[in-house]
Amino acid sequence: MAGIKMVGVMELKRKLAGDAQMKSAKRIVLKNGAELQARAQRNAPVDTGNLKRSIGLEIKDNGLTAESAAAAEYAPYVEYGTRFMKAQPFMGPAFNVQKERFKSDMDKLVK
Repeated sequence: MAGIKMVGVMELKRKLAGDAQMKSAKRIVLKNGAELQARAQRNAPVDTGNLKRSIGLEIKDNGLTAESAAAAEYAPYVEYGTRFMKAQPFMGPAFNVQKERFKSDMDKLVK
């Protein structure tokens, strides 16, 4: 599964030392994770609807990590294509849009 490697997490934690700001950061993670999931579901091609329904969201690391992935075993073939089938990306484009919104939301929080 693709993801973001965050550099400077310790600096961010120090900047967000206040409990209220940590709660705000967790809300941003949850909001952006939910938006990523919804965007990927909207982007997913629908035949039976199984792929769309398989896109889930998991919150980890005490609310500081959101993971969204398609659980359907054929999801990578749809995302990246095969020699017989053209790629129909749904997670990648959703991720690329959402990562910019996440960065913007986090920038607003620490200013």
